[in-house]
Amino acid sequence: MRLVLFDCDGTLVDSQHVIVACMEATFADHGLAPPPRREILGIVGLSLPQVFQTLLDADSPARGAAMVETYKDHFLHYRQSGPVEPLYPSADRVVAALAAREDVLIGIVTGKSRRGVKAVLGHHDLIDHFVTVQTADDAPSKPHPGMVHQAMAETGADPADTVVIGDTTYDMEMARAAGATAIGVGWGYHAADLLPGAGAETVLDHFDDLLPWLHGLWRDTDRLP
Repeated sequence: MRLVLFDCDGTLVDSQHVIVACMEATFADHGLAPPPRREILGIVGLSLPQVFQTLLDADSPARGAAMVETYKDHFLHYRQSGPVEPLYPSADRVVAALAAREDVLIGIVTGKSRRGVKAVLGHHDLIDHFVTVQTADDAPSKPHPGMVHQAMAETGADPADTVVIGDTTYDMEMARAAGATAIGVGWGYHAADLLPGAGAETVLDHFDDLLPWLHGLWRDTDRLP
């Protein structure tokens, strides 16, 4: 059985607007100047405690913990009042095609909370396609391989049959540390040219490139839909 694991933010859904807006509001609430947009997007994929530890550098752990809660409050408000983050083009079609295969299981490995994953993927009618959902609630922050290990344990997949698809160096490093194949995507939040050095076997330019690439990887005799 093959296992295909997707990151969420920057890979399946384009959440940069809400992430940047909530991060800027969080820093303002704590009387701090927000980091540049590029720096904020550079930490997407980490768990929230790791995000603020990274952005605040040597600042106090207590302030970081408080900012985590402030960010959650802003994100919840946005979720209740703002538009839901859009899917990247062809994401829904490709996910559905993989889910329809009898020899493939698909899952999520993300720094989002479980509630956040269910909200956004449920809105887009995708959540039921994923047989395993690993989040920041369940495992250490990327690039630790815990989420991939747990997904493989839940599904019975071997590392050699597992593929991780993501947009950040954290995703690539996580996949490699777990013994899985890493596939980068060029439409997300880390520069595409950084992904091969972090372990990506390839970097895709379009979501529609994924199915043919997997077909070649698996040397499958059946054509992918």
